[in-house]
Amino acid sequence: MAKLTFSLCYLGFFFYFIMCSSYVHGKTWCLAQPEASEPQLQQVLDYLCGRIDCEEIQPGASCFDPDTVRKHASYAINMNYRTNGECDGSYAFFFLTDPCKLLCHHNFFYVHQTI
Repeated sequence: MAKLTFSLCYLGFFFYFIMCSSYVHGKTWCLAQPEASEPQLQQVLDYLCGRIDCEEIQPGASCFDPDTVRKHASYAINMNYRTNGECDGSYAFFFLTDPCKLLCHHNFFYVHQTI
């Protein structure tokens, strides 16, 4: 039992270390939750674009395509996280891997990293 407790403590410390080192080095992203509904993400997008510059996801801009609510919301959510440090768990989650390295290849959603 003591060995199991020690192992769990070690594992918890390891994940804490990974999270902190990623945060310190600016290697975290905040993206739209896959299970968030499109109407919910549209509300989030409308709200966030009133707080941050969403010019890059306007028609003709560099991050407009592909033109989906989920992809545009992920862009706005991540830019809000970069600008204001906010990642609301009701519609977003932290991602520790550059989403373009993983998700762009799978065409799930794209978040342009400008900062």
